[in-house]
Amino acid sequence: MCQLLGMNCNVPTDVVFSFSGFAERGGRTDHHTDGWGIAFFEHKGLRHFVDHQPAIDSPVADLIRRYPIKSRQVIAHIRKATQGEVSLANCHPFVRELWGRYWVMAHNGDLKNYHPRLHAGFKPVGNTDSERAFCWLMQELAKSHADVPSVPELTLTLRELMPQIASHGPFNCLLSNGEALWAHASTELHYVTREHPFGQASLRDDDLSVNFADQAQPGDRVAVVATLPLTTNEVWTPIPSGALQVFVDGEALGS
Repeated sequence: MCQLLGMNCNVPTDVVFSFSGFAERGGRTDHHTDGWGIAFFEHKGLRHFVDHQPAIDSPVADLIRRYPIKSRQVIAHIRKATQGEVSLANCHPFVRELWGRYWVMAHNGDLKNYHPRLHAGFKPVGNTDSERAFCWLMQELAKSHADVPSVPELTLTLRELMPQIASHGPFNCLLSNGEALWAHASTELHYVTREHPFGQASLRDDDLSVNFADQAQPGDRVAVVATLPLTTNEVWTPIPSGALQVFVDGEALGS
């Protein structure tokens, strides 16, 4: 199945180190070669890049490795197609607007016989189960709240909605509206928190190490979420199956 990467921080931070290892899984250290994508929130704006080429061959992915875009919320995805052809329209993460904010979602899994009833406000562009699930989530959130609710309120609603999707198959998912990062696990999803005192980290998929003490300030805090741990010398915490973990300002607030 696909691979997920998310980052949530209390200060704008670049994802170059994590993405460098993550992108290796798009055809070099793993077989996820059916496209990739990444989205960076910047205040209420969004930078969104997708490519149907494998991440290891994509000039756009090479740009992301070299260009230190700083953001407090990032979601990336490497695709191994289970439903839908290899095309730009089927590349994650997907983007929609709700309550005057961008929402971004990426999914890892395979939802069998999943065809929810969708109204006019949210329709898929491609033909993946993932985009159908995202459209349904946005539709149900819009029905549940008249205006943008608080992060705790959104978390309660998502805890009711996401199991309904997961009843159709594995639903490992990253979702963000630029204020928080929600991570729902069905099978494999892990996270690590980096904060003072910062140490050195070495990538599992690439010959690259970094000492975060040379780059971060004492008050900085960064949470990184990935399908499988990206580094060999950090403690990654698995998110239990069926749990929804929310991250705000680089901190895991509970499952």
